[in-house]
Amino acid sequence: MTSSRVWQRPTLGAVAERAGVSTATVSNALNGTGRLSEATRQRVLTAARELGHAQAGTARAVARGSTGVLGLTTTAYGDLPVSYTEIPYYAQLTLSAMAAAHERGYILMVMPNSLTPWMWLNMPMDGVIHVAPRTDDPVGSLLRERGIPMVTDGRLLRPHWNDAWVDTDHDAAMSLLLGHLAESGARRIALSQPVHDDPYARLTGRAYTSWCAEHGMPALVEEYAVLPDYFTAEREAVGRLLDRDPRPDAVIGVYSDSGHNILAAARQRGLRVPRDLLVACVSEDPDYATTNPSITTLSLRPDRVGVEVVDLLISLINARGGVNRHRAIQPVLIPRRSTRKPPPTPRRRERPE
Repeated sequence: MTSSRVWQRPTLGAVAERAGVSTATVSNALNGTGRLSEATRQRVLTAARELGHAQAGTARAVARGSTGVLGLTTTAYGDLPVSYTEIPYYAQLTLSAMAAAHERGYILMVMPNSLTPWMWLNMPMDGVIHVAPRTDDPVGSLLRERGIPMVTDGRLLRPHWNDAWVDTDHDAAMSLLLGHLAESGARRIALSQPVHDDPYARLTGRAYTSWCAEHGMPALVEEYAVLPDYFTAEREAVGRLLDRDPRPDAVIGVYSDSGHNILAAARQRGLRVPRDLLVACVSEDPDYATTNPSITTLSLRPDRVGVEVVDLLISLINARGGVNRHRAIQPVLIPRRSTRKPPPTPRRRERPE
């Protein structure tokens, strides 16, 4: 005998009972409205997720004259195609933002990074998440002209009074990474620094220099051009660092493939990692757990960034009062063998004659 029961969407009352709050609080949490603490908002979202509750967002959006659609786009480099979804950080951020938007009853539309100004001014959507904005990126001014809320993944180097962003705590990131290397015995920690007009590279460089000054260590920086071939350019930059006298005892990189590039430059010079050189990079790539040796990485938590950019954008769309428009995400260090310096080999005792 088959059951004739049809699945029904859990009610606001069921979510309220699960979270231990009122239905009004549930409504505010799901819609990004009201003055709720972050702990309460997260408790409601967790209860809704556990019960399988999803907002009937699109129909409600149409009723109030909006689209129920959020856009997500990444920065553009003219006609140069960039496969962002092949980069672990952006892939994780996009999937996380998509899940968060669906949970709140919105459609998330992942948009090409080469839309014309006409498309930006006419595409139907309630708000946009702009990932990795560049200094001269035109998207922000076009959206402000249209009056559409925008949240960026990463702060802008030229701040606007109306900016809203979610970004890594760069000082905390460098403190975690450099502090770990110092604890492993490194005293000459070098940075492979990309020359770029996005805020990430510059803010990371500033945090590195500041940490070195605070801890009385030399700032050893070698710059390289990101375009057109950052793999070769970074390997050459690391090579220049390793050819210095005295040589650095540790090298860090700030891009996803930096660990592979540093390893390649070290091997070319016959240096053993970690015995001769400690290596670490900022990356979400799980492959670093299986390299030889495994590479220490710093995660910028794109899964958390994706959730926060959606929450902040929905709050702006609904004109929620008292919103913190600037949110910093705490990074996580994943220590591996590349920064675990082996103990010195004991000297063999000479046998007495």
